[in-house]
Amino acid sequence: MHKKSKREKKRLLLIIVTIITLLGVLVGSVYHDWQGILKNRRLARELDVNYKNLLEDEEKLNTEIARLSESEGLIDYARENFLLSTEGDIIIKWNKKNTNNES
Repeated sequence: MHKKSKREKKRLLLIIVTIITLLGVLVGSVYHDWQGILKNRRLARELDVNYKNLLEDEEKLNTEIARLSESEGLIDYARENFLLSTEGDIIIKWNKKNTNNES
């Protein structure tokens, strides 16, 4: 084997430093992209859960709309939410103040 001259050693060192620098840049770029991919996957999972919840809410609302489109459903809704009564209903007044007093 022959001895390497200073010029060859400098060239070899320059090539090694260049290769290591390029590998560092490549790894840094890939790492940054990989972090973005993982973040997007997490976001996609969260949005998928939100989408499923919205579909369930939509189904409930469509059921409610169908129930209210019928006249009996609308009457029941009005009775539940607005405390409406119909003919023949017995109305009992409840005084809340007296229910807590035991004396």
